[in-house]
Amino acid sequence: MKNILAFSLLLLTGFAKPVFAQEIEGDKKTIGSIDLSVGVYYDEKKEDLPKEIETAGTFRQYTALQWNADSRTLRFVPKAVGVGTLTIKDPKTGAILAEYTISVRKTDLQKVAREIQALLQGIEGISIKMLNNKAVVDGQILLPSDMKRIHSVVKQYGAQATSLVTLSPTAQNKIAQFIERKIGNPEIRVNAVNGKFILEGFANAREDKDKAEIVAKMYVPDVVVDEAVADKKVLERKVDVVINLIAVRAPPEVEPPKIVQMVIHYVELQKDYSKSFRFQWLPDLGDGSSLEFATGGRSPGGLTATITGTISNLLPKLNWAKQHGFARVLQSSSVTVEDGKQGVINSITRLPYQVVNGQGQPSTNFEETGIKTNVTPQIMGARSDSVKLALNFAVKSLLSYSDQGPLTASREIQTVLHVRSGQSAAVGGLISNDSGTNFNKLPAGASKNPLISLYASKDFRRNQSQFVVFVTPLIKSSASAGSDKIKRKFRLDQN
Repeated sequence: MKNILAFSLLLLTGFAKPVFAQEIEGDKKTIGSIDLSVGVYYDEKKEDLPKEIETAGTFRQYTALQWNADSRTLRFVPKAVGVGTLTIKDPKTGAILAEYTISVRKTDLQKVAREIQALLQGIEGISIKMLNNKAVVDGQILLPSDMKRIHSVVKQYGAQATSLVTLSPTAQNKIAQFIERKIGNPEIRVNAVNGKFILEGFANAREDKDKAEIVAKMYVPDVVVDEAVADKKVLERKVDVVINLIAVRAPPEVEPPKIVQMVIHYVELQKDYSKSFRFQWLPDLGDGSSLEFATGGRSPGGLTATITGTISNLLPKLNWAKQHGFARVLQSSSVTVEDGKQGVINSITRLPYQVVNGQGQPSTNFEETGIKTNVTPQIMGARSDSVKLALNFAVKSLLSYSDQGPLTASREIQTVLHVRSGQSAAVGGLISNDSGTNFNKLPAGASKNPLISLYASKDFRRNQSQFVVFVTPLIKSSASAGSDKIKRKFRLDQN
């Protein structure tokens, strides 16, 4: 019963069975091979053999052989690892009836194969075979990470296992396709050749070429070193894994910068109001007494005294006045500049006035009044209609003249803002308010020593002003855009 159970186990596991057997017609000779394991016997049925046989060969140092003539069965009992030959002859005629190659391997090799199979069951594309007394892992895989696991597993079993696994060329092509999709440029192709990744095609800029190479290096798999290369039987060429053959196109011609027309309106509103009342009765006596000496003529000579006097402002005066004033100053200017360039508009008036120097000689100085404008437009993007404006406005206006020269008022605005093309923005304003009231203030030239002082007055004044600047940017396709409208306005296109 034990023999039957052991024989069945051998047949199921495949440890001891003829790998190859062929019968040669004519002399009825059988040629084959038998694989055995140390400690596990194997029975081979041979119905065509006679009851008496003769054996020869080198098999005896590896396995014992028993012949059962009744059941026509050869029983092999392996005892040492190795490879030998078995020749079976007919003792009567000396004819060779069968020839076998006997291979005996270690008993625990099947266990090693099962353990390797269990550890590598998640890796596709490999198979485990038992050859030359070793468990051999063979096949092609897709990922270098699987190669690391296979190497780590096989290394644990030493001389009992080896690996012939290689990286599949299909994996290289899949990685090349993935790199090409990741680059995302339809004009750049990635090809896998002999373990190298070649980048070909065209890029619009040097930055795009360098970016494609960086992406390819990020996804290039680890290098799998072949055993022949490790043993220096084969020397690989020192070539970069990523070969960048992308050509960079010549940059297109620079388009002329866009034109921006700046329309600027200066608006200043002025209001003044005054109301005055005055009652004045300030009679003043002027003393004109004198002493005279006269001789000769018909008049007797002697001393003559004359007393005279003059009364001024004898009549009372009543003055009442009420005044309103309104002024609006409006000035418009326009300048056309290139995108990003500074435009300057100056409207200046020089006011002369006389001065006396230290030597008493008169000379003429000038005071400037008017508007100074510096504006720098910048279009925010090729397809955007938003304009960034850097503005600097300065306004100096004349208030009045005095003995020291003209009195002027200055206003200045500096700002940066964004305005859409064709829209206007109030970029700044200045409001001033001046008011005052005088009670019983003597006018200039009033008598300092009047006979009678009856004087009452009230003077009220209010001055208001407001200054605002409006800016409107207009993006033009060229400097000549809009010139036809101006010609029609001034009738310059008529003969």
